[in-house]
Amino acid sequence: MTSSFPDPWSEPIDAWLAAHRQELVDIRRHLHMHPEPSGRERETTSYLAQRLDEVGVTATVLRDGLGLVADAVIGDPASDAPRVALRADIDALKIQDAKSVEYRSRCDGVMHACGHDVHSSIVLGIARAVASQADDVQLEPGRGMHLRYLFQPAEEICQGAHWLVEQGVLEGVDAILGLHVDPENPAGQFGVRYGPLTAVCHEVAISVRGQGGHAARPHQSRDPLAAAISLASTLYSQLPRGVDSRQPTVFSIGRINGGTLPNVIPDEVEMLGSLRTVELGDDTVLKEKIQRIAAGVASSTETEIEVVFRTSLEAVRNDYGVTSAIEAAAVSVAGEAAVRRIEQPSMGGEDFSVYQQHVPGSMFRLGSGTQPGRLLHTPGFDIDEDCLVAGARVMFRAALLWGLSGELSETRGFTDDPGTGAGG
Repeated sequence: MTSSFPDPWSEPIDAWLAAHRQELVDIRRHLHMHPEPSGRERETTSYLAQRLDEVGVTATVLRDGLGLVADAVIGDPASDAPRVALRADIDALKIQDAKSVEYRSRCDGVMHACGHDVHSSIVLGIARAVASQADDVQLEPGRGMHLRYLFQPAEEICQGAHWLVEQGVLEGVDAILGLHVDPENPAGQFGVRYGPLTAVCHEVAISVRGQGGHAARPHQSRDPLAAAISLASTLYSQLPRGVDSRQPTVFSIGRINGGTLPNVIPDEVEMLGSLRTVELGDDTVLKEKIQRIAAGVASSTETEIEVVFRTSLEAVRNDYGVTSAIEAAAVSVAGEAAVRRIEQPSMGGEDFSVYQQHVPGSMFRLGSGTQPGRLLHTPGFDIDEDCLVAGARVMFRAALLWGLSGELSETRGFTDDPGTGAGG
């Protein structure tokens, strides 16, 4: 990894971010204290719009008051100058905040346990910095680019990105950048991934219908609980053998619901699980295998089994050119030793992938670790706030580098790193 980033492009923004570190901390703490769950982020949207308006940035609040979009210009862009979107998610999780810090959540049962307050603070910080300093960014006459800030609701329920795309936020956008906090690595560390960063995710809903009866006389019933247990066991043992074992796949059942009394065999059992894959096409193979296994169990147990795949989400597959810009930006900010190439994808899901179905994009990992055990989606989650300025510097530099560097512009359109391949 080497960096040839032209510092005069970003020095004014870097200086503003360093001087306003406490402002970013205050923004993050306000958001952390006032979280809103997916689909209800109206106060968060209003707060972000207000903080943009303070520096003369006019935001468009999106449908139902959920999320917002705003634009900025850097330099003197030509008519065909690129537009790069910076995306932040804004929703929180229904988890009780167990911290004792002064900025702990004030909303009972809701907290920012996935770092979306951090993501929003970083993109808002960039927007405020650009509004204050864009005229000082040293570009040649007639050269420039556009930025678009996207503040997205409902990431945790995999709906928000779809909503924003439906409302046209990607019109005129040439590339998109995203980031996610990484509490398992310290602030000042960055992770980049060429190719798939997350998994393809499918929610799997299974209904098993039989004929109930007395628990003492199972021969007089068609027991859906016994069928559900058999189905779960068969899926767990057979699905990993359905695709190349060198490629990661995960099938998990998170809920089995059926029956009300210990001496009554129910008529129906419901199961809810998830299927996660990385390699292109593996999810199609395994979905077909689930259906075949369900049909076989249904036949042998004389029950009816229905399998429905819903809330499907494609993998985040990072574009080579955009990822190259992020890597170079991170090296220029933190040095080569602080930037790692992520070797394996996460098996989690992320609706940033929805944008990547329309424009090239890349998401990077931002080290944010503070104390051991303060992990994502846990009641004690927290961050080292030094990551705020570092994350903003890298995200802004990456946008400039992709938008303005002729060398990197030649790589636009690549979707996979030739050295790593798409399969992880």
